[in-house]
Amino acid sequence: MNGPIITRAGLLAAAAAMAFGAPRVARAQPRNLRLVLPYAPGGVVDTLGRVLAQGLGEVTGGTVVADNRPGAGGMIGSDHVAKSTPDGSTALIMDPAIVINPSLQASVPYDLFRDLKPVAIISSSPLVCVVTPSLPIHSMQELLAYGRAHRGQLSFASAGVGTTPHLAGEMLNQRTGIDATHVPYRGIAASMPDVMSGKVQFTFSSIAGARGLLADGRLRGLITTGTRRPPALPDLPTAAEAGLADFNIDLWLGVFVPAATPDATVAAMNTAIQAVLAKPATAAAFGRAGAEVRHTTPAEAAAVLRREHDMWKALITSARITLG
Repeated sequence: MNGPIITRAGLLAAAAAMAFGAPRVARAQPRNLRLVLPYAPGGVVDTLGRVLAQGLGEVTGGTVVADNRPGAGGMIGSDHVAKSTPDGSTALIMDPAIVINPSLQASVPYDLFRDLKPVAIISSSPLVCVVTPSLPIHSMQELLAYGRAHRGQLSFASAGVGTTPHLAGEMLNQRTGIDATHVPYRGIAASMPDVMSGKVQFTFSSIAGARGLLADGRLRGLITTGTRRPPALPDLPTAAEAGLADFNIDLWLGVFVPAATPDATVAAMNTAIQAVLAKPATAAAFGRAGAEVRHTTPAEAAAVLRREHDMWKALITSARITLG
């Protein structure tokens, strides 16, 4: 969903408001911002988080530090931010695991809706369903027909139990009845050799993780899971185009702050973020990672958070997914 147009006056206001503090922002000096990246370096959260951090520093004139705090599926970094001083000096960038963990993990050290407040959803990126070229399957309908004819014989890889690729496969099982077996790996990249060879027949992957293998024919793409075809893979149909209604899965990224952060501070931070997202260089950098810029207000981000939480909770409960 697109937000308001960013004007030059808006950019100047964002720069003045980097204190992310409250009423007298015009007279405040920019303060440092620590943007917590709750995963190890190298993944999409780290990549796009560093793009955002650099852009915020340029827009505001402040010092913005990207701080990797990996562990526990993003919960270590998320918990650190949830318990930080609510003055706009510490923020979190996180993926859908933030709404999945409360339903999947036995214990989460913070309450998503009580302890964290969304500032903006900054990007969207659908998953892509890919299949081994060793099977004569060239469309989602052919995959489903094969699965129904060989019920229980298909398997799908994931980046681990409870990850978005895993939940996408379970959603496909529930919606279509193909009863494919889940095979978890330590990251989606680790699964790709087995998918390419046919040891595991298909998987859902980020675009960045599969694009090169699709380009040279080592994998075959079937669908993407967004509401429209992504620029990175314009020749693949969406799930809806392939006959799967309401099968929308988005690897979005969002920015969060401690829940007690004043609304005025959150609004100022959102304005600064929108200024960064409006830059062509940001869109280009996001595109290289298979993502698109997304503009939201804090209220729109909160609605996304609640909707995604409820969707994944229902799936995890009905499919009886556990980490055990």
